[in-house]
Amino acid sequence: MTVTIYHNPACGTSRNTLGLIRNAGIEPAVIEYLKTPPDRATLTGLIKDAGLSVRDAIRQKGTPYLELGLDKTDVGDDELIGAMLAHPILINRPFVVTPVGVRLCRPSEVVLDILDAPQQGPFSKEDGEVVIDEKGNRING
Repeated sequence: MTVTIYHNPACGTSRNTLGLIRNAGIEPAVIEYLKTPPDRATLTGLIKDAGLSVRDAIRQKGTPYLELGLDKTDVGDDELIGAMLAHPILINRPFVVTPVGVRLCRPSEVVLDILDAPQQGPFSKEDGEVVIDEKGNRING
């Protein structure tokens, strides 16, 4: 299975998502999107394929969102995409692409919906929350 994660190693949700992918025995293509941002077509495709609006895919916390005036209702999708391309920190993360689909994996266990391989053992998030039990079964999902 080919899996790609648009990853920010400084983000706990992104690290947990990557951990769940690897717990399924998959070594994904890891794109550190802050170092290698997607182009316009890729970004708009990720958002569309994930079934999101552009506003749903933009990150506000810890970004120049307010400083750039992106909170104003008259800012359209094209301008939002342009801002995300100019300031990749505005791209919410992590996006994951698999043959099953594309998702913005917030929370990280959303990735389980698009992995076509079972979890191979227990998995806990960095905060200690158990997501996968010792038999590889999803908890609360």
